[in-house]
Amino acid sequence: MSESVKVPATLMEAIQYFADPLVCLRFFAGLRWENGEAVCPRCQSNRVSFLTTRLMWKCLDCKKQFSIKVGTIFEDSPIGLDKWLCAMFLVANCKNGVSSYEVARDLHVTQKSAWFMLQRIRHAMHTGTFKKLSGQIEADETFIGGKARNMHKAKRERVITGTGGKDKTIVMGVLERGGEVRATVVPTRRKNPVQSHIREHVLAGSAIFTDALKSYEGLTEFQNDVIDHAVAYVDGEVHTTAWRISGAC
Repeated sequence: MSESVKVPATLMEAIQYFADPLVCLRFFAGLRWENGEAVCPRCQSNRVSFLTTRLMWKCLDCKKQFSIKVGTIFEDSPIGLDKWLCAMFLVANCKNGVSSYEVARDLHVTQKSAWFMLQRIRHAMHTGTFKKLSGQIEADETFIGGKARNMHKAKRERVITGTGGKDKTIVMGVLERGGEVRATVVPTRRKNPVQSHIREHVLAGSAIFTDALKSYEGLTEFQNDVIDHAVAYVDGEVHTTAWRISGAC
């Protein structure tokens, strides 16, 4: 799986080249892992066996099987790597940008699927990695905006129309301890946007540390430990203080 692969020069070449599932696998393995040699996303072992009939690997240490998508932005997508890689080619090579309608026409997917693909590809280009965060993860949200008491009276009357966080921006952040932080603006602190952000950026099975906000309930694919700020802010390893200290907000 470590042999070198070429990079298509045109969209037609890309479509023809990535039509072979094994070629897609080799190409993406070269992008994801050093020398294209697979590493188990669960236990980080490099003792793996390639299953030719299934185009997957089996870890010889944890005995789990995994595909090339596990632990990446493609993990929960039924769309094949052939279309993902062609979409990446379009985003990287269209100087004036590419719309979801163009991708949908070129790759024969729905416009909604194309929009979903473009969102993830652009995010990966922004962060510089296809990988999800893993290990010990802190998740929290905060309100961004000036304090009313520090504003001029005229501005305060213009921008402050309610109490609490009504006129502030909500920022949701997830931090991999010892790694990077990823933050984004969310419309509300309700369950759907909060959990969607976590699932998009965090590898299933990771340990998630959150506060007692009800929106975090139901993250069954993670090991979720909760710290109730009405009782304490730190309980051993369970806290959500580091991502704010890191400068995300």
